[in-house]
Amino acid sequence: MAEDEDTPTRKRSRLEKLVLDSLGVEELRDYIGELKEEIARAEADIARKQGLRSAADAFFRRPG
Repeated sequence: MAEDEDTPTRKRSRLEKLVLDSLGVEELRDYIGELKEEIARAEADIARKQGLRSAADAFFRRPG
């Protein structure tokens, strides 16, 4: 059990890693496009959540 405590925990991967060797150049470009779309979607959600947080912080801020 001590060994488990000394081993750093790895972050779980959310994406399934493809075997790139089996893909052609166009398939790799398509794959990159899909990844970029997913990154853009995640970044848009981060911006939305930060906006909601800022609005909540402003609403609950005590008058000073």
